[in-house]
Amino acid sequence: MDIYARLANELNINIERVKAVIDLLNEGCTVPFIARYRKEKTGNMSDVILREFESKYQKFLAMDEREKSIVRSLKEQGVYNEELAYKIEHALTLQELEDIYLPYRPKRKTRASEAKRKGLLPLSELIEKQKYCKDFTSFVTSFLNEEVPSLKEALEGAIDILAEKISEDSEIRKRVRFIMQNKGFLVSKKVKENPTYELYYDFKEEVKRIPPHRILAINRGENEGILKVKIDVDVEEIYKVIERRYIHKDLYVDQIKLAISDAFKRLLNPSLTTEIRNELKEKAEEESLKIFASNAREKLLEPPLKGKVVLGFDPAFRTGCKLAIVSPNGDPLYIGVIYPTEPQNQVEKSKEILVSLIDKYHVDIIALGNGTASRESEAFLKPIVLEKHIHLVIVDESGASVYSASELGSEEFPTLDASKRSAISLARRLQDPLCELVKIPSKSLGVGQYQHDMNQKNLKETLDHTVMDCVNAVGVDLNSASKSLLMYVSGINEAIANSILEYRKNHLFTSRDELLTVKKLGAKSFEQCAGFLRIKNGSNPLDALGIHPEQYEVTRRLLTMYGLNYKDIGSENLKNTLENVSLISLAKELNVGEETLKDIILELEKPDRDIRGLPHTASLRSDIKDISELKVGMILEGTIRNVVDFGAFVDIGVHQDGLIHVSELSKDFVRYPLDVVHHNQVVKVKVIAIDPLKKRIALSLKDVDQD
Repeated sequence: MDIYARLANELNINIERVKAVIDLLNEGCTVPFIARYRKEKTGNMSDVILREFESKYQKFLAMDEREKSIVRSLKEQGVYNEELAYKIEHALTLQELEDIYLPYRPKRKTRASEAKRKGLLPLSELIEKQKYCKDFTSFVTSFLNEEVPSLKEALEGAIDILAEKISEDSEIRKRVRFIMQNKGFLVSKKVKENPTYELYYDFKEEVKRIPPHRILAINRGENEGILKVKIDVDVEEIYKVIERRYIHKDLYVDQIKLAISDAFKRLLNPSLTTEIRNELKEKAEEESLKIFASNAREKLLEPPLKGKVVLGFDPAFRTGCKLAIVSPNGDPLYIGVIYPTEPQNQVEKSKEILVSLIDKYHVDIIALGNGTASRESEAFLKPIVLEKHIHLVIVDESGASVYSASELGSEEFPTLDASKRSAISLARRLQDPLCELVKIPSKSLGVGQYQHDMNQKNLKETLDHTVMDCVNAVGVDLNSASKSLLMYVSGINEAIANSILEYRKNHLFTSRDELLTVKKLGAKSFEQCAGFLRIKNGSNPLDALGIHPEQYEVTRRLLTMYGLNYKDIGSENLKNTLENVSLISLAKELNVGEETLKDIILELEKPDRDIRGLPHTASLRSDIKDISELKVGMILEGTIRNVVDFGAFVDIGVHQDGLIHVSELSKDFVRYPLDVVHHNQVVKVKVIAIDPLKKRIALSLKDVDQD
């Protein structure tokens, strides 16, 4: 298999770029490193494209290995020939490869294998090839023995052999598969009651058009014993396709038709149904994984709130609202509990405590969790926020309880119970979402849908890759990063992260070069991680930037050429001096790639640049706290909390998120919701339907001015 050509064709990439990326991957380079520091070799591929490249590359490697295994098996059986070699070499998919191999694959005892053992293969071949036989009955009689006592059993055995051959014919499988995929219908019927799957009690949709979320929902219903699922297809059309390949004369037609019918009903249909449904599931999971990754990226790259004292407010009813005030660096300054909500309703006492704490610790902003009792807590906090002239922000609690009860949470705050750790986590999420969210399992981020129905290995791998890409895109403070954050840095594993923390116990890093003295961190790891680890106020100002040490000499020469020095980094003088340089000629003079030079200049001009931007939150209406207070036609502001393939869920400040169905995202046709909206986006929506019993809210972006 020519893997280079396959990748170039599927990803529409120059084959030289393909070879370059494969070489880098094989050298042990990570995707973040390749995306950031090898742009000239890749043609400036993004980390998203490189992840897709890496995934397809691994699939092609697996297919190549399978191809070699099949060839070895065919050679051992003594059946490998030029025709098979050609078919195998030109197979485009793993399924095509398996179809070619199917007739030769070792299998358990079958009706056909038993018939062959009884000596009925010549009879089957006569029928299949429609050879003329002067006395067919006598010919059949010649196969009778103790194991084949009658003409009927002889013919049945011969038909079993032919049926299996038809079912293993790669050309027939290809044609029947095409009909089932393009003309078939996925049908589900109710087995027992469960209102969750009411939509699928008597459901029918074209296989080629059914969207991913319905596939996953139907599969779940089937797994729970609620639904029975099959693929309906025009059987007569399939029979005609097979007949055209196997019936050429007016001999033994009845027997061949019996074999065709048996081949489809007993062998082909069950096999291809399983195969097609597995393929549908895989494609549905692929689409869902893309949505998971996109939502996770948006969530992880939410803008940080720097330099503020934050009060984390974890709302609750019976057990009270937990408070945690943290410094601008995220250090806990105060932990406590107040009871402003039911059943205690200690509103005045709670207000007195809270106002005192705000004054004492100079709180700038309150981070309120969006869980149980959130709106009731918001109503309590609003007057205080207005009185003290501070800000209130609703923070998504997804995964906070997971972190609070985790081993890591216990290590960080061994003397606190889980609920108080949760309040600290909420405050820190507002200060730096990325640093806090890396502490929870990626699948607990609260993004996507049907995560428990998916391949858990693929889900974890996809989300972990997304977290890694985000961490490296932002960069990490080497002297303050947690172990959780360090482990996502390019080139750093758990052992190296532990070694860095051990090194930090004795003294802080003053130079990136010191990384080379850390145990288990060798030259390759240094190459991969150094550019992403930043040192503030170190011995070399370049260590605070996203410039890789391998580019330091080029950077120094650049500054010297224009009469600049390290003190000019981030100054107007440097910006004005480098503003109109010719990248092409300068890159040649410095013997560096244009993209690399562009990145170096950007880092020098904006040393404090954060790709995450500035925070923006929705303004929720204080008079609407429950679904019962909503009215059709209302225009509300909300935050998109989850994007799925059939729409987007929006937090509008009541206990249930509303759904913008994909058909309500735009007046134009929308195929993929992510083309229109993204996680954590603040939008204005119109309420178009309310179902209080089912707790469903339908929203629309149509005819709503987004300013």
